[in-house]
This record gives sequence, C-alpha cells and structure tokens, in this order.
Amino acid sequence: MKASLFRPACLLAPVALFLASSAFALQSAPVATEYGLVQGVAENDLTVFKGIPFAAPPVGELRWRAPQPAAKWTGVRAADKFGPDPYQGDGQGGVSEDCLYLNIWTPAKSPDEKLPVLVWIYGGGFAFGSTSTPVHNGEHLARKGVVLVSINYRVGSLGFLAHPELSAESPRKVSGNWGLLDQIAGLKWVKRNIAAFGGDPDRVTIFGESAGGIAVSMLCASPEAKGLFRGAISQSGGSFGPTRDTTYPGENMRTLAQAEASGVAYVQKAGVRSIAELRLLPPDKLPGGWGSGTAWPIVDGWVIPGDQYKLYEAGRYNDVDILVGYNSDEGLSFARDKDAAEYRANVEKRYGPFAEKLIAAYPPSGDAVTRTARDLMRDAAFGWQTWAWATLQSRTGKSKVFYYYFDQHADHPADAPNADHGMPHGVDVPYVFQTLDRNDAKLTPGDWAISDTVSTYWTNFAKRGDPNGPGVPVWPRYTHEDRRVMVFKNTAQPGPVPSADALAVLDRYFAWRRTPEGAAWAK
Repeated sequence: MKASLFRPACLLAPVALFLASSAFALQSAPVATEYGLVQGVAENDLTVFKGIPFAAPPVGELRWRAPQPAAKWTGVRAADKFGPDPYQGDGQGGVSEDCLYLNIWTPAKSPDEKLPVLVWIYGGGFAFGSTSTPVHNGEHLARKGVVLVSINYRVGSLGFLAHPELSAESPRKVSGNWGLLDQIAGLKWVKRNIAAFGGDPDRVTIFGESAGGIAVSMLCASPEAKGLFRGAISQSGGSFGPTRDTTYPGENMRTLAQAEASGVAYVQKAGVRSIAELRLLPPDKLPGGWGSGTAWPIVDGWVIPGDQYKLYEAGRYNDVDILVGYNSDEGLSFARDKDAAEYRANVEKRYGPFAEKLIAAYPPSGDAVTRTARDLMRDAAFGWQTWAWATLQSRTGKSKVFYYYFDQHADHPADAPNADHGMPHGVDVPYVFQTLDRNDAKLTPGDWAISDTVSTYWTNFAKRGDPNGPGVPVWPRYTHEDRRVMVFKNTAQPGPVPSADALAVLDRYFAWRRTPEGAAWAK
C-alpha cells in the first residue's frame, strides 16, 4: 500500500527509536515546495507546517520594495516553529524585519484531496499583528475539513512608507503598499504550492479581522489580487471611505501625494537625507510609524486603483462570494469621550455640517456617552463600511453576499456601569478559531455553542461559497430585496440591519464627503 505524503516519520521507525526520540517521532514526511523541501509536524490528525518562507527577507536593499522570490535551499527545511513576527513596537518579543513566512494546518492525508483553503490575514491597525498568537491557532478550523494558512506581512512604517524616492525607483512609480504586496505574494505562493499540502488552489477563501478585514476588502478591489481567491470573509473590516489628509476611523485612506509628503517628514525626523541613508538605519532607530501617516495602506493607483466605493459603484472589483460583518459594541474599544460635551465637540470636529444630524441619530444619554453614542464610532469605522460593501456588491455584482452582526456578550444588571456593553472589537476572533480557552474571559455553554456554529459557517463558506449546511440555522443571502443579516447571540437567527435609520444618516455624510464641497471641507 502506498504511504501517505503526510505519514509521520515515526511510523517508519522502530518502536525503540520512537521511545528514544519523541521529537523525531512527530516529524511528518517532507513536502516539496517551489523553493525546496519542508518537513512539518504531525499533530494527531493534522500535519502542521510553520515558518515556511514565501518571499525573500525584506531587509537591506529590499526594505521598502515589493517582495522578491525566496532563495531556494537544498536538503529538508524544518517547518516546526513560527518564523519571526513582523518588526513592530519596541522591537521586543521575537520580531524581525525578516518576517515573510506562512504557516499551514492541513488535515489532508494525500496531496490528491484538494481540500478548500482558508487564508488568515491578521489585524492590528496595520501597525501590529502576527500569525504566532495562540488565538490564531488553525487546528480547530482545519479539523472541520479545510487547509488553514496564515500569512505574515510587514506592518507600520516598514510596511507602508511612501516617499517620492521610493516611487521613483519603482517600475510602477508608486510606493507605500508593501504590506498589501506581501499578502498578495503569500496568496500567489498558495496558488502555486498549496496542492502539495492537499489544498485546492482554485478554492481559496481569504479572511481577516480589523486591519485584516480591511485588507480583505482592499484585495477584493485590487487588480493585483485577481484570480487568487474565490471567496472573502471580512470581520470588522471594509474600506469604503473617501481619502482625507487628516484621517479618522472609517476615513483612513490617503492619496499617494499625501502619503509621500508624510514620508518626506518621516525621513527628516529620522535625521537622514535620503532613502538610501534610511535603509542603513537598524529598525530600532527608525521613527515610530503610528500616527505619522506612514502606517496605513493608500490609494496608490496600482494596488489600490482608486476610491473603493466608486470602484464598486462601477463594478470594478473582484466579484467573489463574500461574508462580512462586525460586532455590536465596536465603539467600546475606541470611543474616548469622557462626557456628552466632549462627544459633541469631537463629532463637530470630524463631521462639520453633519454633526447635528449625526448627534441626533447617535445621541448620548444625558451627560453620559452611552451605547447609542458609541455606535457612531462603531458604524463610521465598521458598520457603514460593511453595509456599503454588502449593499454595493448586491447591486452591482453576481456573487453571493452574506452579512452578520455579532452580539455575543455577558448580560449585566440594569444598574451596573457596564449594563449597556455589547461585544467589543476583536472579541469575535477566538469564537471563529474556537480558541476561547486562550482568553481569560468567563465562558458559558452559549459561548462554546456559538463558537462552534460560527466556525462551521466559516468553513462551510470556504467549501461551497455559502455558509449554509447541515446542523446550522439557515442563513439568508443579503440582497437588494432581502436585507436580512445573521445575528449571533447564543444562537444564530436572521434579523434586520442594526441601526438602519442611523446608518442612513451616516451614508448621507459619506455621500456629501464625495462632493466637491465635502472634499474641500475635509482638507
């Protein structure tokens, strides 16, 4: 009988050797990639490969350049531990510029199985994030019949610095979206290599949360990602706001010229005179990227060809099946207003002529910035982005659209300070990965039940482009005629779009922002 490609090496070894060397016993058979052989680890019914390079280290002269092919190697490369996380923060904790690695959890016993593939893109505001965090462990999703891949990408100014010199040296005469190009390079690697791990390169679904979900929406609009995936899942993502020099959540995008100006200031702050000199600085000597205008994707005319809302209006996007949504109390993680007066002042500063309408739609309660007010932050950053995406694609596209609202949270006494708290930002991730035990939160049977339901929907979607299947409630498609969303709260049940009337007011604001008057006001 022919041995399985992923058959553990221990099955070929004598029992004595198995007992003497548990590390060797867990090794899997080598798998051929385009750059060389890799050997993962057998973990019960899965084979796990960690730290596979999909591009050359973006260091030295490759810093702030599009990812290049990795060097080939001879022999067998151990793929038994995560590669370094992308350089971020203070440079502590296993981070490095040499970070372009991916990881694979596969239940396949043979490369002939052609299982659907889920590719995870982490969040972190494009300034932080990694694939190595335990919450992102892919074992539970893989055991539901998919090959799970997670990809590292550059973050912060190392991932998104634009500068006139960088644009000049680029064949496309643009710069700034290096982290997105990393994601695209990873997806191209998956397209070329995943069959060797039992995956189907024609059934790839990308999914991500927060900045990862925003990146998913950008990839759906990027010609450079065309044909690399057939489905997309965005958790608290979307990027449909117009460009703005002074950015806010939901209006984060800037033009190439605006980003290049920030890049010039960044080089000056570093105390050097050129990009060549900046490349010589060690990463811990670079200025911080957060808040500098150098740590977010931009409308460069290439990777992101234009205003994503207008692209979708014109039908210029990768028309794939999508599953998109957000959490009930995203604003809890971002709103910083101390009282109603500060809330009003900040709304007036950001929204100008629309402030009064939006305060009426998202009112505080007395002097308190309650949930009704926090939901403006939720919807500006995530709710409207998701609603716009789903609505535009249901009108201009041919693929299926599924829309959700995650409201899983503990109930609190009516007189408690947290009585109106819902589900904050990012809390959905361990539910999807079924890694709730990696968090410190108090869990209930309802938490585990909804986690199982959600992860089943996600893997069903990867398998068929549709979350529906045996054992889970029917999830209706979101269409122009039937605008129902799936609400996750202990159980899954369809419901109306949350805060639809308030969203309509916010939608009018974004429409005004795209007028000459609105664009001029925001400068």
